[in-house]
Amino acid sequence: MADLAADPAGNRLVEGLRAYRLIAAMWIRSTMAYRASFVMTTAGSFVATGLDFVAILLMFSRVDALGGYALPEIAFLYGLSATSFGLADLTIGSMERLGRRVRDGTLDVLLVRPAPVLAQVAADRFALRRLGRVTQGALVLGWALARLHVDWTPLKLLLMPVMLVSGCAIFCAVFVAGAAFQFVAQDASEVQNAFTYGGTTLLQYPPTVFAKELVRGVTFVLPLAFVNWLPALYVLGRPYPLDLPRWTGFAPPLVAVACCALAGAAWRVGLRSYRSTGN
Repeated sequence: MADLAADPAGNRLVEGLRAYRLIAAMWIRSTMAYRASFVMTTAGSFVATGLDFVAILLMFSRVDALGGYALPEIAFLYGLSATSFGLADLTIGSMERLGRRVRDGTLDVLLVRPAPVLAQVAADRFALRRLGRVTQGALVLGWALARLHVDWTPLKLLLMPVMLVSGCAIFCAVFVAGAAFQFVAQDASEVQNAFTYGGTTLLQYPPTVFAKELVRGVTFVLPLAFVNWLPALYVLGRPYPLDLPRWTGFAPPLVAVACCALAGAAWRVGLRSYRSTGN
């Protein structure tokens, strides 16, 4: 008991992970009760997300390069962005439904349960079909790696899993921060989607095709550039946007930790401000 009292934050984290695991497992069992439906919806997700890459292939049927980048390099950026976002969407994508719970008052049900609210909202209606997005992004990434001519070093090899994990954490932080904003706006799911789904679409293209003001915004304001642009450009041996130093390619883990800490603080502030829906 003394150890738990000495580390309440660690205890809350353990409780949250346990609650998340139990709720997600419940929804997975529910999903697998209808296996044919699961297969069809997963395949539908795979095909629907794959259309984004089909659009890129169609562009390259008319051009040899986009913003100075060849198709395998674009596919590399696409695969990193799609896989990182797909993992975040699978893990915590249900956060976008928080605004609906705030409006109809069903968030009150979660508040009286003996489990962290964040874990309950994140695992609510856990959609295993989102594996289709992850699989599609991973396949494109694998194809790109097979086509790229990269001088692989131990640092570049180490950076590959670091990019995916850090990118997933950064997108998770954006999901949580967007959900915290919904405590105030109550109907801001589309605003949140502009930074999550819109952000991953942005990162699928090289920074050279965007205005410098936009690149600065996704580097210093909402640091999505650390999901794939900066570390991927190090792997590809390409110059960094905005003349940033080379070490920024290894900063994604630090940026991910900072983003998660800020998102957690925003969530706590938003949750404390919640006053239910009245009568």
